Amino acid sequence: MNAATNLENSPRGMRGFDAEFVDLPDYITRITHRIWEERQIELIQQYYSDPCVVETPASVTTTPQSVIDGTHSTLKAFPDRELLAEDIIWSGDAERGYLSSHRIVSPMTHLGEGVFGAPTGRKVRVRTIADCWCIENRISHEWLVRDQAAIAQAIGLGPESLAAAWLETRGGRWHHPVAPSAPPPYENHVDTGVVGTFAVATYRSLATGDISSAFNRCYDRAITAVTPGERYRYGVAELGEFWREYREAFADIALQIEHCIVRQDRNAPVRVAMRWRLSGVHRGGGKFGEPTGRAIETMGITHLEMRNGRISREWLLLDEVALWMQVLSA
Repeated sequence: MNAATNLENSPRGMRGFDAEFVDLPDYITRITHRIWEERQIELIQQYYSDPCVVETPASVTTTPQSVIDGTHSTLKAFPDRELLAEDIIWSGDAERGYLSSHRIVSPMTHLGEGVFGAPTGRKVRVRTIADCWCIENRISHEWLVRDQAAIAQAIGLGPESLAAAWLETRGGRWHHPVAPSAPPPYENHVDTGVVGTFAVATYRSLATGDISSAFNRCYDRAITAVTPGERYRYGVAELGEFWREYREAFADIALQIEHCIVRQDRNAPVRVAMRWRLSGVHRGGGKFGEPTGRAIETMGITHLEMRNGRISREWLLLDEVALWMQVLSA
């Protein structure tokens, strides 16, 4: 799957999709609004293929009915949820399908029963990034990361307590979710241009190399970043703290880049979307408590914006509740 050309150079309409959709961002924005905010949940059957694989850091489902059930569950707990699209970074074509990386922020109120427990009436703001492979007017594979730690903190539980509660529903044991491979013609893609290579090398350095050198070479010193728990970090020192906490907690860290999109659109900064998997062993103290020796693996998605050849804004999404579940597992 090749990096997409500029939006202004793309043809109006997409072959194989309903004529009303101008391009992939238009398709994603419209169907998201219809399903979630207009509550036309039955449209999931129309816009998701069957089977459709949906991967999160804690689960894998394969049917549109699972998406419907999850949508009903979320709206029961947060009936006033809004889905405000911050950005859609995309690539692809009609033959091999399109890949959308959709960043959403959701203001909502915890008003109903559900997996987050009894309603607290508290206001919540949570960010989600969903990568969707779309072909022939349907979503056929989705990779979704939601900042569950932000929800846990907002409702007064905290990510460790929520993880313990969710782990108890699984008998106290964590099993890594395994997804079937996406069917042809989808394939993982990493942009090999200058910006894509730069972004991938930067993340590999942060995970396994010299953190200070990576920040000095790759980041604007006035970087603004959002990390798990809806924590805003300003400047390289604060963002560096995030990576040092992870490097301290998890030994034998490995970072696998699965997908990297680079876009340059008119009147917009250069934007990058990367999906990746982080693995390691909980052998250090700090952020995730006393070492347990548990092996961890999680999916993450990052959006970056560039200015003058350096990263100036970053949204780094991980599900730290899912990580706590792995650390606490029997």
